[in-house]
Amino acid sequence: MKETLPLVLLVEDNPDHKELILASMDRIEKKIDHILDGEAALDYLLRRGQYTGLNENSLPDLIILDLRIPKVDGLKVLKEIKESDQLQHIPVVIFSSSESERDIQLAYLYGANSYLVKSVGSDEFFRQIRRIEEYWLRENRVGKK
Repeated sequence: MKETLPLVLLVEDNPDHKELILASMDRIEKKIDHILDGEAALDYLLRRGQYTGLNENSLPDLIILDLRIPKVDGLKVLKEIKESDQLQHIPVVIFSSSESERDIQLAYLYGANSYLVKSVGSDEFFRQIRRIEEYWLRENRVGKK
């Protein structure tokens, strides 16, 4: 069993969605780092810029990634994650309002582990996040690089 708390990277620019996600993820003890845009997410993951000093061994156990984020869109972030030898093992759950078949196909082509369309109702949105938390942090097992 892992001795440290699981780390989740949440890449979400909508403050309302961020607050709902954080309020929903309360069943499993964990640490959540929140990033607002794709460029900062890549800097965080690749330990560049303001994140240069972060511990290389403290990569997230799960990434929850919105597609419609500023600076670098979520599909480009996903592609870079899955092309990186040091990051590709991290599960990435796309959690987006986009129902576009093109977005869904590209997300899976680029290596998404799951694609969920954000529910418009807050109760279902809450349940979606709970299911993400339960499955990816409790049930699923990921080998570390």
